[in-house]
Amino acid sequence: MTQTRALLLVITCLLLTLAIWAPEFFAPGNLQILALSHLPLLIAATAMTLLITAGQIDVAIGAEVALCAVVAGIAARAGLPIPIWIGAALLTGVLIGFAHGMLVTKLRIPALVTTLATLAILRGVLRLATGGVWIQQLPASFQWCGLGQAAGQLIYMAIAAAVCTLVFLVMRQTKVGREVFATGCDPETARLLGARPERVVPGVFIASGLLAGLAALLDQTRLPSVAIEAGTGLELAAIACVVLGGASIRGGRGSVGGTALGVLFFAAISGLVFLHVDPVWERAIQGAILLIAIAREARPKLHKAASGHA
Repeated sequence: MTQTRALLLVITCLLLTLAIWAPEFFAPGNLQILALSHLPLLIAATAMTLLITAGQIDVAIGAEVALCAVVAGIAARAGLPIPIWIGAALLTGVLIGFAHGMLVTKLRIPALVTTLATLAILRGVLRLATGGVWIQQLPASFQWCGLGQAAGQLIYMAIAAAVCTLVFLVMRQTKVGREVFATGCDPETARLLGARPERVVPGVFIASGLLAGLAALLDQTRLPSVAIEAGTGLELAAIACVVLGGASIRGGRGSVGGTALGVLFFAAISGLVFLHVDPVWERAIQGAILLIAIAREARPKLHKAASGHA
């Protein structure tokens, strides 16, 4: 049984369990709230799919979401027009992604180290810049980007679906997508095949930053204020969704469709609160999935090393 089929089976079992023991989970209002609350994770996990497939990673994506949201909130509170503060949030994400790409390709600092440092820097900057206080007293037009709740909910879901479809098509149907896969498999071989990893890597980081800005908007504009703790834990959840969807943590393999199933799995897991299961278990499951994925990737190397010593 493939990993995707196994994941589908687990999701089906979870949903059947909820249907039998907690049918209120399927109330239309609850499903709508569940879908909207998981849109930021879907976008962040899609960004992480690009990065991991290219052999990179970004453990600061949650902090990036927070910074982009705070920038949007401050700009909105200053009275700037909606398109301006939306653009400011997206541009902030792009600039962070560009910085990551340059540090990884030009200075050859590993992505994990680069983004760990960024995580600490961004969280510190957020705390100092805001004094630890949420961005409040926002104009009414900040919520749902001025679209109104009913229209905003539909448009937000449509945007998320369109973004995921676009990334899926780029990865599967274009030369750029093939270069992302080739770079993740082996950068040197990718060069021989005509790809340019020194452009691919900054490109996926910039795309990831843009998507982080979008995730910030889809997340925090549903609320009347901006939380500086926004995005906390998002990086672990996004990585877990990607590897659960069949991606290789070493790069060269990834699927937006599989990642979407990973997000659906965690949406179903969140429904276990209706069965009085402590929500803390969701974070524990994310960590366990990541640990299992790393162990699975390391096993062939250990086997090869053992064979070489035999």
